Amino acid sequence: MPHRRIPLPPARSVFGDVALWGVLAAATGYGFRDAGAASPPLDLFLPLAVLAVAVPLSHRRPGAAVVLVNGLCALGLADSATPANAHVLSLAVLSCLLGARVAAARRPLLVLSACLAVDLVTCAVLRTQAVWWFYALTVLPAALLLPWLAGRHWRGRRELVRDGWRLARSLEERQHLVAERARLTERADIAADMHDSLGHALSLVALRAGALELSPDLTDRDRTDLAELRGTIADAVEQLRETVAVLHDPPGTGAALPVGDTVEDLLGRAIASGVPVRWERRGQVPALSPLVERGMYRVVQEALTNSVKHAPGGSVKVGITHEADRTRVSIVSTAPPADGPAHPAEGPSPRAGGRGLTGLRERVTVLGGSLRTGPYQGGFHVTAVLPHQPPFRSASSAPTTRTGLRMPVWTRGTHGRSPEPAEKAPHPHTDTVTTLESARRLAAARRDARRRSVAAFAAPVAAAAFLVPSAVYLAWQLTTSVLPPSRFDELQPGRPRTELAHLLPAHAFPYPPGHARSAPRPPGTTCEFYRSSRALLDQVDLYRLCWARDTLVAKDTVPANRP
Repeated sequence: MPHRRIPLPPARSVFGDVALWGVLAAATGYGFRDAGAASPPLDLFLPLAVLAVAVPLSHRRPGAAVVLVNGLCALGLADSATPANAHVLSLAVLSCLLGARVAAARRPLLVLSACLAVDLVTCAVLRTQAVWWFYALTVLPAALLLPWLAGRHWRGRRELVRDGWRLARSLEERQHLVAERARLTERADIAADMHDSLGHALSLVALRAGALELSPDLTDRDRTDLAELRGTIADAVEQLRETVAVLHDPPGTGAALPVGDTVEDLLGRAIASGVPVRWERRGQVPALSPLVERGMYRVVQEALTNSVKHAPGGSVKVGITHEADRTRVSIVSTAPPADGPAHPAEGPSPRAGGRGLTGLRERVTVLGGSLRTGPYQGGFHVTAVLPHQPPFRSASSAPTTRTGLRMPVWTRGTHGRSPEPAEKAPHPHTDTVTTLESARRLAAARRDARRRSVAAFAAPVAAAAFLVPSAVYLAWQLTTSVLPPSRFDELQPGRPRTELAHLLPAHAFPYPPGHARSAPRPPGTTCEFYRSSRALLDQVDLYRLCWARDTLVAKDTVPANRP
């Protein structure tokens, strides 16, 4: 049966644990030497063994490590000489590690509360003196709570710094991504410009060369040269479309129109090149957005290019109708002559890459319009409906294509017809994600910092609200149960309480040690104890007064330490 290998802790962690155990062991040894006559097995070897277990355990079970060391402090409460010992330092250190290694606060608070409850129950079971109670209500809670808050603050600062560097690295990676997207967008712009402008011009040149071949004034050599020229142009158009297919990743925003060029200029050049075009405009020309003018130009240009390429010799009818809030552009190409090539189905040939009508549909959709294409009465039709104003106005609300790239905003030129590109905005998705993520992390870090600050302030206040009244009440009990030695000497056995009342304190001492309570007393009497000094944190001798039916029967002195 194969044995599962347990991974060893890193050498740095082992060295840190050994160093920490050495410091705590030195403090324990110093406390053992200062205690005088102590038991080595119980007061030295047992604490060292517990620390040897608790220090490495604090990595995986820091709460259990705190409970173990708190057990050593609880054993110290059973010491009849003093409750204080060097284990409080170990308790504070492991409580600090609990706050630094556990992010949540609920379970650590339960652990600290359980430790405090164990200490108080130990005092109640052992019926310790008031000093032991004061120690369990002040020193031990401070050693548990305050280091834990310091550890949480330390952990919060480390997490904030680590998250800051992680966010900086993430922003740097996103910056590279934005630069890459900008490069792809620029490639798409170049591709659209080459496809829409240069491809259209080459198609017209090829058409004019084909028309010159039919001139009767040319020789056979001239016709051969023109045929070769037309073939070369056709090959160039195909190579251009292949190049566009490579550059077009993803579809971009397109290029700007030639300066001062309009739809009328485009149709005029097509007619001058020999393309049989008939066109008409209906309705009053509205104030169109530069984006809509650009969209209309591209629709007509793409339709004319496809007609010249796929249906040479066929006529083209262009209609532009301006309605109240939108403009309809319709281009219908008729079937070519019987001896010409047939009109293909929608879109260019497979070698063309299918970019023309696809990119045109994306462009029209972004403008808030619609595009319909398809066969029509033996020919082909392209119909686009464009709103007079696009659904966006500025760079802050620039639209995105289906690839997630922002379409640039174009402003009207000085002549009202030559749009110029506005300032290019960054990628909206990246900006939004970066802003939301950074804002979310910053808000989370601020919430954590506020919670820790509130806890660091509220926890000591809450502890003080509980401990200060207890300490005040305990101090009041100790100071109001003091019987000065001079008055103790004036007390004479056999006298009634009414005669001795002016010499007695307001209250008897309620926390006599066990050996004082178990000391022999006269039969049938009730004994009361009084402190002989006002020292709050020192052990003082006690005076015992035994009463029988409100008559002082006996008085004696009980030493502070067990005889």
